[in-house]
Amino acid sequence: MGPRRAADLFLSRHDGAARYRVTLYGSLAATGKGHLTDLVLEDAFDARPHEILFNMRERLPRHPNGMLFESLDDQGVANVSWKVYSVGGGAIREHDTVDWTPRGVFELSKMADILQYCRENRMEIWQYVEEREGKDIWAFLAEIRAAMEAAIERGLQGHGILPGIIKLPRKARSYHARAVSRGGLLARTGTLSAYGLAVSEENAAGGIVVTAPTCGGAGVLPAVMRYLRETLPANENAILRALATAGLIGNLIKTNASISGAAVGCQGEVGAACAMAAGAAAQLMGGTNDQIEYAAEVGMEHHLGLTCDPVAGLVQIPCIERNAVAADRAVHSAEFSMLSDGAHHISFDEVIEAMKKTGADLHEAYRETSIGGLAGLASSPPSPIGNECA
Repeated sequence: MGPRRAADLFLSRHDGAARYRVTLYGSLAATGKGHLTDLVLEDAFDARPHEILFNMRERLPRHPNGMLFESLDDQGVANVSWKVYSVGGGAIREHDTVDWTPRGVFELSKMADILQYCRENRMEIWQYVEEREGKDIWAFLAEIRAAMEAAIERGLQGHGILPGIIKLPRKARSYHARAVSRGGLLARTGTLSAYGLAVSEENAAGGIVVTAPTCGGAGVLPAVMRYLRETLPANENAILRALATAGLIGNLIKTNASISGAAVGCQGEVGAACAMAAGAAAQLMGGTNDQIEYAAEVGMEHHLGLTCDPVAGLVQIPCIERNAVAADRAVHSAEFSMLSDGAHHISFDEVIEAMKKTGADLHEAYRETSIGGLAGLASSPPSPIGNECA
């Protein structure tokens, strides 16, 4: 999403060149083909002459997911160049931007301050979101919910092999069928897993998903919302309010740490998704603001240090199963918080600070480079040789 947004912006500024060249660096080069980055760039440039180069050996200075866009003249000489970064969830940052300080969506950027504001004004967290976003947020979230549901439905109907060299078969439909037929203890795990797999398999197949907070973690929140809608007396309004709370949690993580697997590992993707889903689930279960905060903290705390190690650079192994497991963990986190009064020792803000520091300390091989962890054991890294496109 980030590379496509960057390509569209560059072309809007510099259309009509004789030729274009895009160089992907570092983590983005290592996982670009597995993330279908080359395909979205080819689609963006369409019939314009262009080439896409993958440079795994170099990293641009400000983020692991760096890109260099160039417009070339008839002699192949670059007359315009632009460095830009894909920083997670479809967001981009220009290299020359002086202040890279994250700007939160909300006036208050710490969960503790939001909880205090809500106590003083006798508000629930979702009401704080409405106050800051305006009532139009509900129509937007209805679109989000519909897109999540559609992704689950397509995923449950999907069959065959996912694209890529792994030749991974889709599992969502068979898992769902087994969960429905067997019932009992397997029903909950099987249903949550099937919904998480369905969305993640759609993502791996290039389908439409909702970044919640990223494509790599897109299966967790939809799975939990669908499961709780079916098992709790949760109406449409309750689901939308839960999504508002989940969005606030995700934005706090993005503001105070990162949701980029290349920057902080999978704790920033699936871990963040679990925290979002856990908080939303606690709200649907009737939790207080403190219990919601606790659920989100538990969901993130138990993903600390999670590496981003996609085999062959594809968002498949272990990414798809991680979404399914994290969906179940999110529900458990919410239930755990509901057993308490919401009081606990480590706050959500503190665990996000710990996640940021942990991500910075992770060796680069374990931050979405497809050369460490499971990826290093299970496959060879992608070739850094450039790819010429007509």
